[in-house]
Amino acid sequence: MPSIDDYVIDTLMRDLVGHDRRPASFLVYLWLNAEQARRKADVEISYQELAESIGISKSSAQSAVSWLLRRRLLGVSRQSATATPRYTVRAPWRETSQRLGGRR
Repeated sequence: MPSIDDYVIDTLMRDLVGHDRRPASFLVYLWLNAEQARRKADVEISYQELAESIGISKSSAQSAVSWLLRRRLLGVSRQSATATPRYTVRAPWRETSQRLGGRR
C-alpha cells in the first residue's frame, strides 16, 4: 500500500472537502496519488476510466480534475489535443519545503 503524506489527510482533505466543498476532488487526488505511486510513473487515464475507478460520474471526474489543475495539485500533458491525458500528482507543500532547504 502506498504511503500517504500526513499533509494530505491532516490539511488537504479538510481544505478540499470542507472549505472548497469538492469531495470528488479529494477522491480523485487520493486515487491518482496512489496509482502514480503504484505505477512509479504518471497516470494516463480517460475521464471515463477515472470515474469508474473511483465510483463517481464522468462529469464529477471532469470537474474534479479541473479544480485540481486550477489548484495546481495536478499537472497534465497530452501527446495531442485529442489524446488521453497523462496526470502528474503534485505536492506543492513538499516542493516549497525542498526550495527552503527542508525547512517549513
